[in-house]
Amino acid sequence: MPFDSPDLRAVAASLRELPPPDAAASAHSAELVALIRAAVDEAGGVIGFDRFMQLALYAPGLGYYSAGSRKFGESGDFVTAPELSPLFSRCVARQCEQVLRRLDGGELLEFGAGSGAMAADILLELERRDALPQRYLILEVSADLRQRQQQTLQQRAPQLAARAVWLERPPVEFSGVVLANEVLDAMPVHRLRVHDGALRELGVCWREEGFAWRVLDTATPAAVERLQQIMAQSPLPEGYETEVNLAAEGWVRGLAGWLRRGMALLFDYGFPQREFYHPQRGGGTLMCHYRHRAHPDPLILAGLQDITAHVDFTAVAEAALAAGLGVAGFANQANFLLGSGLLELADAGGDTRAQLEAAAQMKRLLLPGEMGELFKVLALTRGVAGPWNGFAVRDDRGRL
Repeated sequence: MPFDSPDLRAVAASLRELPPPDAAASAHSAELVALIRAAVDEAGGVIGFDRFMQLALYAPGLGYYSAGSRKFGESGDFVTAPELSPLFSRCVARQCEQVLRRLDGGELLEFGAGSGAMAADILLELERRDALPQRYLILEVSADLRQRQQQTLQQRAPQLAARAVWLERPPVEFSGVVLANEVLDAMPVHRLRVHDGALRELGVCWREEGFAWRVLDTATPAAVERLQQIMAQSPLPEGYETEVNLAAEGWVRGLAGWLRRGMALLFDYGFPQREFYHPQRGGGTLMCHYRHRAHPDPLILAGLQDITAHVDFTAVAEAALAAGLGVAGFANQANFLLGSGLLELADAGGDTRAQLEAAAQMKRLLLPGEMGELFKVLALTRGVAGPWNGFAVRDDRGRL
């Protein structure tokens, strides 16, 4: 059953503003399109959107995060907080220090370390504070990004680069601090729609002009059950579309299996559940990023654009509690950074130019219209007790 979105005109208008890929990028995308089409054909003409997103982002050698295109920074597709300002990572380092001192040692483990900017800035700040971990572990799926991270550490913190160790998979046991900055939003999600009064899962098929949405004959039971629970509390209107990120909940359960003592700090954009599934958020939260332009169509530019969905932090917290972890804090990014000493770190003394630069960076990190409110920080713990500086200004666990 084919399905067309009611917002096609708005989507088409935003797509007209996208710069066309060059010949090499187009050829790369065509290879990935062929791979996904083969998966569609093998599955009988349609695959779940979660499978499409998995292939588009992580297909070996071809997916957006598995291939070699530049993703972060001004020459890439988007800018993350660690790329924007070292102040972000220095604040994170201070929260890490507090945990490590209470553990009397431990290591750091970063999932998806991007360009390596956060790793370098955290290590430098911990060095200044005489709180260095023995190792800074990085779990990275992209060989290209792994190489870039190594270069960043050698250039910015050469005396500390030897502390970085790259992993292929999570450790069997771990004590220390786990860092995941904009990791959960890039996990494959199930896409659901209220269709003819019932919950239906959306998949992806192929038409002559490209990939297209299609209503699946069957749906993933866990995803439907989640939406049914939501609808029992607040009915959702006909045509309502949204996402369920079962992979993020599975990731948290996996984390609980090997985190023996310490804290996991999860940074991402998203909402508590009642805000995530608000009846007025009828188009869901899927968003794509391509050359610093955001648009809502994940079915184009395969392998050339990031695909994200906002995080349901209530579901993540509930998965953590069910797996035996504690929920130690929840705050927006602004309050977390302020509690972690941002104003002190941004004080450049009498250096007017440095002060102006810091003020501009703080504006983007803190203001509600920038990253300050949409981005949240969730702390999960085991075997270590607070209170924690990052949640001293405001702890919003009551909103989860």
